[in-house]
Amino acid sequence: MKGKSIYAILLVVIWLLVGCASSSVRFTHDEIKDYPLDVQEKIIKGEVAPGMTLQQVRYAWGNPDSVKKLEPEKDGKQKEEWTYSSVLGAFKTRLIFIDGKLTYIISTEPGRVAK
Repeated sequence: MKGKSIYAILLVVIWLLVGCASSSVRFTHDEIKDYPLDVQEKIIKGEVAPGMTLQQVRYAWGNPDSVKKLEPEKDGKQKEEWTYSSVLGAFKTRLIFIDGKLTYIISTEPGRVAK
């Protein structure tokens, strides 16, 4: 009986943590008002797409779990990788930025693709 109580409490705590994390405000209207309307819509929906800037992605998805500077491109353009993990770490999404623009979305999570 005691084990079931601990399990129930653990589930409630996880549910609360997930709910709090997903409902946090990542931006204000003033911060995104000067972006093109399609970019504003993606940010509001929590979506990312190639061509978005570092800041636009941060507004859409929040801070990444990790950031890694990669070897620059042959033409000298800076390259950076952001990684986002699901709550339990089952899925990962890697975003590759070249010269400050989202260029590649690599994900193991079903449904998390560019739109």
